[in-house]
Amino acid sequence: MSIARFALVLLAFTLSGTAFTQDLTGIWRGHFSRKNGIYQMLNMDERYKFEVQIDQRSKILNGVTYSYKNTEFYGKAVVNGTVNPKTKKVLLQELQIVEVRMSMGSDACTMTCFLQYSKYEGEEILEGTYTSMNIRDSSNCGKGTVFLRKVPTSDFYKEPFLVNRENDKKKNPPVKITPKVPDSTKTNNSKAIAKTTPPAKTTTKTQGGTKTTASPSTKKPIAQNKPEPEKNLKPQTITGIDPQTEEKKMPNVKKSGPVIVPPVLKNRQNELAKTLLINTNTITVSLYDNGTIDNDTISVYLDKKLVISNQRLSLTPLTVTIHLDDDDNYHELVMVAENLGDIPPNTSLMVVKAGEKQFEVNITSTEQKNAVVIFKYDKPKGL
Repeated sequence: MSIARFALVLLAFTLSGTAFTQDLTGIWRGHFSRKNGIYQMLNMDERYKFEVQIDQRSKILNGVTYSYKNTEFYGKAVVNGTVNPKTKKVLLQELQIVEVRMSMGSDACTMTCFLQYSKYEGEEILEGTYTSMNIRDSSNCGKGTVFLRKVPTSDFYKEPFLVNRENDKKKNPPVKITPKVPDSTKTNNSKAIAKTTPPAKTTTKTQGGTKTTASPSTKKPIAQNKPEPEKNLKPQTITGIDPQTEEKKMPNVKKSGPVIVPPVLKNRQNELAKTLLINTNTITVSLYDNGTIDNDTISVYLDKKLVISNQRLSLTPLTVTIHLDDDDNYHELVMVAENLGDIPPNTSLMVVKAGEKQFEVNITSTEQKNAVVIFKYDKPKGL
């Protein structure tokens, strides 16, 4: 086998064996949807909110899960699992339910989740399927899908194992090793040697014959330090550039006065819920109460400007229209909880209509954090 071919084989082997090194430790929040009973017959999803807090040690995962749906159900369970570094597949299994509140006639079930890790535009995602088992009689509780996104904060509280991990990182931060770059100035100066040209020999005739003498050198030794810049230099005018042409090349920037950030956006944490790429010029954002109507009240800011003030969420949507184009291609919508309703936290369903496409975003906000959705204009190809 030639050396070149051996190198290619070795490279392919190295790439195929590259391990998944991402740390799953942290808070993952989203939902699980199940099709069971009447919902399965009607081809509808019964959606529960789902939060998982994970502590990863090598390939082993431990932590807790929170499952909740308005006043119908709340449960907290101990979970463990594993991650496959090569395939990025994650197995999570609820072992024991430690807290539960549910309506009469309901049963608590433990879940086993089969998830796939991915990363898209900076967001870390776990999504896949689950099966479940009734803890009362081990009967089948149904199955469905799971979607989780890694987030910095919890809807409940950060578990002690995560707090301890964060404290350990603060006490023992990773050491960054920066390679030393030799000082070129010192190296050049230390090695600089004055070079002279050997004196030229001159032959002259005398009475006794010829005489050879050395004439002084006309070349000076090379200075060890850099030469000083010339003084009294006259400014030069560079021709061939049309100022008007250069001005046309600059992108159009809309000039506006300073944006005053409202205190509610300054004093609360602003957490990114979703980034949406939009390829139409006009979109409509509709906000509904997500589940039971429990007097959730919100305000909405678009690019830090108030567009909806202190409105109650219901089955009738609160609507915002946003325009996007090449010159105005980025908008930030922030949902602020004015109260937590009868059932904390403040939750809503955002439905975004962009041409023929429709997006749904589940949003949670509290009195400590706002929910942020970013819209970016992705110009269609060929336009």
